[in-house]
Amino acid sequence: MPAPQHRIAVLLPCYNEEAAIAATVAGFRAALPDAAIYVYDNNSKDRTIEVAAAAGAMVRTERMRGKGHVVRRMFADVEADIYVMADGDATYDAAVAPALVAKLIDEQLDMVVGTRVHQAADAYRRGHVLGNRTMTGILARLFGRTFTDIFSGYRVFSRRFVKSFPALSRGFETETEISVHALELAMPVGEVETAYGARPEGSESKLSTYRDGSRILRTILHLYRIERPVMFYGFYALLLALIAILISIPLAITYARTGLVPRFPTAILATGLMILAALCFFTGLILDTVVRGRREVRRLHYLALPGIGGPPTY
Repeated sequence: MPAPQHRIAVLLPCYNEEAAIAATVAGFRAALPDAAIYVYDNNSKDRTIEVAAAAGAMVRTERMRGKGHVVRRMFADVEADIYVMADGDATYDAAVAPALVAKLIDEQLDMVVGTRVHQAADAYRRGHVLGNRTMTGILARLFGRTFTDIFSGYRVFSRRFVKSFPALSRGFETETEISVHALELAMPVGEVETAYGARPEGSESKLSTYRDGSRILRTILHLYRIERPVMFYGFYALLLALIAILISIPLAITYARTGLVPRFPTAILATGLMILAALCFFTGLILDTVVRGRREVRRLHYLALPGIGGPPTY
C-alpha cells in the first residue's frame, strides 16, 4: 500500500459516461480509500455530472472539447504528490491502482503505465489493436525506445512529471505527447499489466479509429520534427541531394565528352535542388542547437521539482 504521507489524487476525464462513472468512482474509492477523486467533465450531454457527484467525486468541468484540454486543466488545477489517471468508462481495473502506486514509490519512478491486457472480444477493437501496435513501432523507431501500450489511459504520475508536462495536445493524442515527454527527458518509468474490460451497457467509445489515428500519427511526426530536427530535415536534405545528383549525371557525362551543357534548365534545377538540400541540412543543425537548449531548460525545470522520494506537499 502507498505510504500515508503521500497525497494521492485520482483524475477521471470523462464525456457522456453516465452509465459508467459511478462504478469507476466506486472502484477507485475502494482501491485507494485515502485518495481524492476528481471527475473532470468535458461538456457531457447526459447526467454524468450528477451521477459522479452522487458517487462522492469532486466534479469539475472543462468547457474546451477534447481530452488534451481536460488533461491540461487537471494537471494545472490539482495539487498532490501522486496522480492516478484513468478513463471514466469503467474499462480499467481500479483494483490494480495500489500496485501501480507502490511501483512508482518503491522504484522512485515518474510514471507507471497500466499496460492493457484484454480478454473480452469487444473490449478492444481489432483496428485499435493494429493501430496501437503500428504507432508503438513508429514511436520506437523515431525515438529509440517506447512503451508496450502508448495509448493506455491508465497511468500513475509523480508530481514532478505532472508539473513539468506542457500538455499542448487537444484530443486523444495526449497519451502520445505524455509518452514522448517521458522519453525525451529520460524519465524513470515503468509498466504494469492490467486487465482491460468491455464498457458497460449504455457507454460508447468516443475514439474514432481512423480520424484519431491520423491525428495521433500527425502528432508523432510533429513531435519528431521538433525533437529530432537533424534527422527530420536531414532526410529531406538527403532526398533533395540524391535527386540533384541523379538528374545531373547525364549532364556530367555529356560535359565530359563534349565540353557542353546542352540542357541548361536541368543544370539550373540540379543546382537549385542542391542548394535546397544544403539549406535543409543547416536548418536541421541550427534547430538542433535550439532544441538542445530548450530541452536543457525543461530538464532543469523537471529536476527543480521534488521527486517521489522528496518531501510531500501540504
